[in-house]
Order: sequence, then C-alpha cells, then structure tokens
Amino acid sequence: MAKGSITIDGWLSLLICSLVMNAQVHGDTLAPVTILDSAIPKGAVCLDGSAPAYSYAEGSGDGADSWIVYLQGGGWCYNLTDCYSRSRTYLGSSHFIASQTNFSALLDLNCTSNPDFCNWHKVYITYCDGSSFMSDILDSKTNLSFRGARIFNVMMEEMLAKGMRNAKQAILTGSSAGGLATMLHCDKFRKLFSNATRVKCISDSGFFLHGKGLRGIQFREYFYGYVIKTHELANSLPLTCTSKRNPNLCLFPEYFAGDIETPLFILESAFDQFQLGSVLGSHSLSCLNNLTSCNSTELGLMRDFRRTLIETLVELKNSSNRGMFVHSCYLHPHFDSHGWWTRISLANKTIGKAIGDWYYDRSSVREVDSKNDSPRNCTNSLGPKSLNKKSLATLPHNRLSFIFFLFFLVV
Repeated sequence: MAKGSITIDGWLSLLICSLVMNAQVHGDTLAPVTILDSAIPKGAVCLDGSAPAYSYAEGSGDGADSWIVYLQGGGWCYNLTDCYSRSRTYLGSSHFIASQTNFSALLDLNCTSNPDFCNWHKVYITYCDGSSFMSDILDSKTNLSFRGARIFNVMMEEMLAKGMRNAKQAILTGSSAGGLATMLHCDKFRKLFSNATRVKCISDSGFFLHGKGLRGIQFREYFYGYVIKTHELANSLPLTCTSKRNPNLCLFPEYFAGDIETPLFILESAFDQFQLGSVLGSHSLSCLNNLTSCNSTELGLMRDFRRTLIETLVELKNSSNRGMFVHSCYLHPHFDSHGWWTRISLANKTIGKAIGDWYYDRSSVREVDSKNDSPRNCTNSLGPKSLNKKSLATLPHNRLSFIFFLFFLVV
C-alpha cells in the first residue's frame, strides 16, 4: 500500500473506536431504554427490522415545558455488506443495546454542572439506521431496512404525544453522525412547534468537512458518496444544496448549513480526532493515537485541517443567531463521559456556559481558539484508550475484511 493511502476500514476504525468508548452518554443519571414496538407497523425500524428505542427523563419545575431531543451518533454504513455487519450490532439493531442510558453534558440532570438545562425533559434517541436518520428504503436482496427518516418521524410523534407539543422551549441536538443529523433535521424540527416556542439546534462534532484543497478530499468524496448511494439519499438531502451541485456533496455541512433558518450552534474541535484520520491517512495511526509521536509533516497536515475548518465556518452565510465554539483540544465528540462540558473553556466560558448564554440570548457566542495552532491533549486518565490491532479487531461494528486491502485512495 502506498504511503499516504487511506483505507475506509482504517478510517472508520478511528471513528468507531472513539464511539465505542463514547457510545452512551455517561453521567450521574441512568434512564431506562424504551423499545418502541408501535413503530414496527409504521415501518420505522432499525437495519435488522427491530423496533427503534429511546431513553427519557421527565422535566420538572421551571423546566416542565422545555425539551431536549438528542440524536445518538455512530458513523454510517456505506454499502450493503457493511450495513449488514452493522445490523448485527447495537448501531443497527435494538436487540443489542443496553437497558439503560447515562445522561451527561447537555442531558445532565445535575444542576451544579448543568444549571441552564438540568430540569428539562430529556430524550435520547438511539441510532440504528446508519444514515443520520435520513434513509427510507428497503433492500429486498438483503432484507435490510433503511428507515432512519421514519424513525425520526415516529420518535417526534411519540414525544409530541408525551407533551412536547406544548413546549415553550426546545432543542434538537446530537453528536458526530447525530450532530450531522441535527443540522439535516433542524428546520424540520422547528416546524413541529408554534412560532412562540424558542427552538434552537446544537450540533456537536457534526461538521464533517469536504475541504477543497485539503488532503484526503478524494477519499471523503468517495466515502460519503457511497453512503448517499447505498441509502438512496440524493432526493432527501437539502434542496438548497442539491439544486446547486452534485448531490454526492450534500452530506457536507459547508454546502447547506448556511441555509439553515433555525438558530444553530456549532461545537467543534479544530483538531477533530475522527476527521483528521481522513487527512493524515491510516499510515499515521501512531500519530493519531498519540500526539507526542507526530512528526512535523503530520502536525502540518493537522494545521491545514484547522485552517480549513475555521475558514469554512467563518465563510458560512452570516447569521446573527448562529453560535460557534471551536477549540483546540484533540477529541471527538464532546457530549460524553470526559466532562468536556465543564472542562473546556474559551474566553472564560465553558462549553456549557457558552451554550447556555447563546440559547437564552444572554450574549452572542462565536468563540474560536486563535492562540493554539497545534492540537492540545486535554485528556486525563478518563481519556480514550490506545488504538492497536487487537482493539480494532474486537470492535462491535464489523467491517468488510476484504476492503482493508482492496479499497484505498492515494492522496
């Protein structure tokens, strides 16, 4: 394999490995998982045909009329074999999910660490379709159900019936693939409520770059193009994008996020741990796993990514109601067990404080770390475990073994 090549298998391993460790949101509160069997007759099912699931914590006090809906992340499947493998894991079937979900960060019920949102209704929607809740097809050959869009719709119906239709305040949010789903569904979510309801969206680590001129662009086009093809998403993606360019580019938020009308908060690392995998390539696994092993060339590529991400975000259509928080910690995503909600700060504001100020219009928030042009290791003993061949081989999302050698792009 040529130096500089990127394998789909190796790149996805970086994402899935981080998501295995962050697949459930960890905090002090355990909420039971509800399997929504009533969704099956509506065709709103996981890849394997099982019922979708969610966890719910009831709001109280002055949060009794406020709702947060969180969309779980977990990457995407990009062809039928990959999707079949995924259907035999918790990311493709409710048969494999845990019986409880832990809430933290925006979902935390602890009013000390989450004073602005602690007593809201909280909904955590599990991710089992592999398409960022966008697909709506059935593959007769494999009997796989690509019904992410139906799952989203059924879950919204379930929450509206629980009382969300009377909400005075509402947030749609998600991490990674769930953060991308948040942007794709943001305006649709807004339409569920009256004009009097304060509705905003928060994307955590969901701004996946196309990045013209950025190393690895052919790989990114190839991969996301196959996600769109496999799930037949071309006609479901934002018309503001597909009417202007190749639909295969319309999962990249840089081509549609500027047209989102609902107030949107973008939370990103300028050195996103997953996205850098597509820039550096699988030969840089040692660097991607341990920043101290990165050479000058690899650090230069990381800085290229940082510059491209920041320039892309700044160049989005100007919106006075859009929030932004871009820091330099090397991680992906944020709403997990590592406490980034209260540990990462810019301009003397933690992530939690910045989001609260933005949501309640206490101040505008467009914070970008301009001081650090190199990735910061912000982890401690709770940080991500090392990536190695053994850990990659035991990941629950089994990828195609043959693509490890057959499918690669030289950049």
